[in-house]
Amino acid sequence: MNRIITIGREFGSGGRELGRRLSEIMGIAYYDREVIMEISKRTEMSEQYVRQIMNQRPVISYPIHIGRHFVTSTNPVLQQSLEVFSSQREILREMAEKSDCIIIGRCADYILADREPARLFVYADIKSRIARCREKDPEENRTDAALEKEILKIDKGRAAYYNHFTGLEWGNPRNYDLCVNTTNCEIKNLAQCLAGMFY
Repeated sequence: MNRIITIGREFGSGGRELGRRLSEIMGIAYYDREVIMEISKRTEMSEQYVRQIMNQRPVISYPIHIGRHFVTSTNPVLQQSLEVFSSQREILREMAEKSDCIIIGRCADYILADREPARLFVYADIKSRIARCREKDPEENRTDAALEKEILKIDKGRAAYYNHFTGLEWGNPRNYDLCVNTTNCEIKNLAQCLAGMFY
């Protein structure tokens, strides 16, 4: 069975960089945006739309009550959410079958649970996350308060999507093998330390 590491992460915590650096050190495959690109191809939805779906809880519509009867209507947004998740599951299982790999987000820890992946969750304090966002995008000119609001909104969407499809709580330490606090940490050095745990 291939070695699999899944990384859930708070926005701005450096989880994506940590995964990429670990893959380079360990010499194994790294999957992140590639998952969205492949879902887009298979569903014929734009990458931007797929990303939007994966960052929010699916919208569920209930039957409309008319007189004494219920009229059910198809909910295209919910159908698309289910289609995206189905494709996501299929793609992740194919990737895990190919070789040792690191997968960022995408409910991979849950979808690949039968393959017993090493499940990491990366987090940091909000000040550190804001600083990372500014470092990544020097043109960012929003106030710290506005940036914090956006970061927390993204986290809320990720949590809602994850919680809905897995039935688990996103970020709950009990659902992971290792939780990593990157506050004031140099990701490059942290990756070197963590890589030794997976050899």
